Amino acid sequence: MTLNLILTVLIPFAGTVLGSAMVFFLKDQISENLQKILSGFAAGVMVAASVWSLLIPALESGADKGKWASLPVALGFLAGIGFLLLLDIVTPHIHMDDQSEGPKKGLKKTTRLMFAVTLHNIPEGMAVGVVCASWLSDKNDVGFAAALILAIGIAIQNFPEGAIVSMPLRAEGMKKSKTFFLGSLSGAVEPVATLLTLLAASAVVTVLPFLQAFAAGSMIYVVIEELIPEMSQGRHSNAGTIAFALGFVLMMVLDITLG
Repeated sequence: MTLNLILTVLIPFAGTVLGSAMVFFLKDQISENLQKILSGFAAGVMVAASVWSLLIPALESGADKGKWASLPVALGFLAGIGFLLLLDIVTPHIHMDDQSEGPKKGLKKTTRLMFAVTLHNIPEGMAVGVVCASWLSDKNDVGFAAALILAIGIAIQNFPEGAIVSMPLRAEGMKKSKTFFLGSLSGAVEPVATLLTLLAASAVVTVLPFLQAFAAGSMIYVVIEELIPEMSQGRHSNAGTIAFALGFVLMMVLDITLG
């Protein structure tokens, strides 16, 4: 079980590392069309993971509470939205669809880009943490397969995100080795968030439905605030929409078939 847990925690981070490694194989800049496709695919994976891996298990685990079963899930979802909204306000970062210099000129653009990616990875790490806690608690039908599928799904989402981070840094003239390191480092917060959430959820198993919904709300916020605007702005937005559908279906099928 320990090996399975370590594997589940590290798989999403591996997706970021592999995506960052694309700086060694792709051109110095990602095309606008490819960036829409990557963002749309990532958004589809995150929405499907929020529904099938988090919200539905959270509702099912509280089914014995009758008409009040949805209350902790609803509150958790709204709290997750509010948490990311607060971080969005207080953290000096660049929105992924806006590479221009904003009002916070005291920080380098690359530093603010790193903040943005860190913001993305916190809810993803939390999502893996709460699903792992559900698996380890044996309090519902969530097993290792469900945790593994979610980790793989988020790793798939992290792959394009790693490339989206590292490639613009390379386009600014930074060395490939440094862009790879910074792109990989952007995902380091994810296993930390996973472990912290796992510890909190394991200590108080009764709050699992709330935490599952909290993670789902956090991921949905990232999709709405960052990924959807990026995939739909400008020309050729259909590419992002198609990629969203493919990412959503892939994650849904993986979760239902193997979870």
